[in-house]
Amino acid sequence: MWLDHRAVSQVHRINETKHRVLQCVGGVMSVEMQAPKLLWLKEPLGKGIIETRTWRVTWMNLRETCWDKAGHFFDLPDFLSWKATGVTARSLCSLVCKWTYSAEKGWDDSFWKMVGLEDFVADNYSKIGNQVLPPGASLGNGLTPEAAKDLGLPAGIAVAASLIDAHAGGLGVIGADVRGYGLACEGQPVTSRLAVICGTSSCHMGISKDPIFVPGVWGPYFSAMVPGFWLNEGGQSVTGKLIDHMVQGHAAFPELQAKATARCQSVYAYLNSHLDLIKKARPVGFLTVDLHVWPDFHGNRSPLADLTLKGMVTGLKLSQDLDDLAILYLATVQAIAFGTRLIVEAMEAAGHSLSTLFLCGGLSKNPLFVQMHADITGMPVVLSQEAESVLVGAAVLGACASGDFTSVQEAMARMSKVGKVVFPRLEDKRYYDKKYQVFLKLVEHQKEYAAIMKGD
Repeated sequence: MWLDHRAVSQVHRINETKHRVLQCVGGVMSVEMQAPKLLWLKEPLGKGIIETRTWRVTWMNLRETCWDKAGHFFDLPDFLSWKATGVTARSLCSLVCKWTYSAEKGWDDSFWKMVGLEDFVADNYSKIGNQVLPPGASLGNGLTPEAAKDLGLPAGIAVAASLIDAHAGGLGVIGADVRGYGLACEGQPVTSRLAVICGTSSCHMGISKDPIFVPGVWGPYFSAMVPGFWLNEGGQSVTGKLIDHMVQGHAAFPELQAKATARCQSVYAYLNSHLDLIKKARPVGFLTVDLHVWPDFHGNRSPLADLTLKGMVTGLKLSQDLDDLAILYLATVQAIAFGTRLIVEAMEAAGHSLSTLFLCGGLSKNPLFVQMHADITGMPVVLSQEAESVLVGAAVLGACASGDFTSVQEAMARMSKVGKVVFPRLEDKRYYDKKYQVFLKLVEHQKEYAAIMKGD
């Protein structure tokens, strides 16, 4: 549901209010957040058709069938904890990061009234959460007999208040002991680390002891990921999904599939080896000297916070062979890494001091993706010993709920382990600095083109 951008008019109206709660979402609320989606559900008469290459569905706003009959509106992690325990308490993480709740002040009645969702104020927020617990807190009496039967687990086993999946990934990697790896963050506060959780989309999690307001970056959110720290969350709306889109839409994709299958490889492992074959004497990243991508095919989440932005590719040729596909794939991966660099620069300009990236998620299993992030940001990348870091973060919460650890910080330090460190190839810095200049020019030009088309 986060990827659904139907509530565009609703989010525009919410942002036009310039309400004070917007200060904690980078100044502009995203269409991916819950308030505009809830407003879309409430408002009648919307209708249309969504169509992709594989499916077509007619939709309409759901006031009569959904809004008026709903007992609760949940984020997925809160829905799962409710199904497990029967407790409707919400996680502080979910409500603070996506629903405008304040860890210090609670709900802001004036916001919901101003945007047309005064229903929640009238019923004391019973449908969206009037009992809020910190992540890792034990819920109710644990697993209900019904849920225990479904899961094949003992009834009463502890269930923790949840984290959003990306935030669980951040919790699972950011606290690892880095001694002995020669990293700049060794001996430094955990605030020098940036967790990047990269899958369908990417989330960039940085924490601070004091609140830092970063234009276009969500937060600061207090105790939304690591208790006692303020969280800023940058992000890119499509990353893994963008790579799939670019690769699967290319004319050479059937050939790629056939060759990868013949080698019992994934298409991306095959592409990585193919790039090594065609790079000749130059570093692989130099294959894109004439091909540049702006990656916002689904709008920009941060730091530009502009859902109207589109994707761009410059440097295409008439040929469409496997070499062209591999180089387009490489340019797309580089564009995502340049987007991370842009987010890092925005966070540092606002007051963060970052020295090391901690990557997790599906894309962190791709060595090309990892190396490009190191080379393009100029920062070393730490990979977790446990590939599924989101599960580590969830386990941290469960271990706190069960009483095995006295705090989330203690559990983080004990359960997070470094698996591998990838350092940037600093000899390529000048090349990537130049490509970054082109990257910034692309969005500058896109805005110029839009202004021309809107002009008289």
